[in-house]
Amino acid sequence: MQTNRTLLLAAAGLAALTLAGCGGSGNKASSENAVATNAVVNTGTGAVTAPNGDWTQVVVETPEGGYRMGNPNAPVKLIEYGSRTCPHCGHFAEEGEPELKKNYVATGKVSYEFRDFAIHAPDVAAILLGQCNGAQTFFPILEQMFANQDNVLSKLENIPTSVIDSLKGKSVNEQAKIWADYLGYTDFVGQRGVPQAKAEQCLSNKAAVDALAKHMEEGQQKYNITGTPAFIVNGNVVTNAYDWKTLEPALKSALGS
Repeated sequence: MQTNRTLLLAAAGLAALTLAGCGGSGNKASSENAVATNAVVNTGTGAVTAPNGDWTQVVVETPEGGYRMGNPNAPVKLIEYGSRTCPHCGHFAEEGEPELKKNYVATGKVSYEFRDFAIHAPDVAAILLGQCNGAQTFFPILEQMFANQDNVLSKLENIPTSVIDSLKGKSVNEQAKIWADYLGYTDFVGQRGVPQAKAEQCLSNKAAVDALAKHMEEGQQKYNITGTPAFIVNGNVVTNAYDWKTLEPALKSALGS
């Protein structure tokens, strides 16, 4: 689990990153250029039927700043606080999320909400761009960012001095733009349905940064989030869970199986 360093990293303009605490997960599948769009269903207050019997097609934004996939009335509600630059989170996305979606979310037994949590300064750029299109493409872009994580981390191992110097004295949004350009995030989401003009608007959105900081603080206060990934099942933090092997037993227990 990666230790939390929060958005203060970006606000203070700190460019030195500590990635060793995240660990690593080996090779990831390469990301695709096209994004399969999730069908977004307005749940409202009435009954909802899964499109084609697959609850993974139901995606909504939550008031807590996350994005929830699945049956809104699922008996088990799973929340993950995750960092897009944390290898443990990338490992879970590669190994655990397919099983989670296939066996638990698609069937309506579990809903899965992902809440972005910035661990390293570059996370802010990834978050702003990953959320740029809202619920429509949130999970496909998130999954492909994790699949492409090794390429990003390799660039963070040897950051040019010019990039570090350019971050000094800049606002969080200005830093996000610098990180997005250096790490290739703008082009990455551009190939996945986010036009450059829209991407630049999202990177300069101060209200989005303020909301992210607010939701992170709320997560820390409510669940004592100190690192990623952090999993909450039906309102209870699952201790010592950071991969599928350690998380699935908690889901089965909550389901009574």
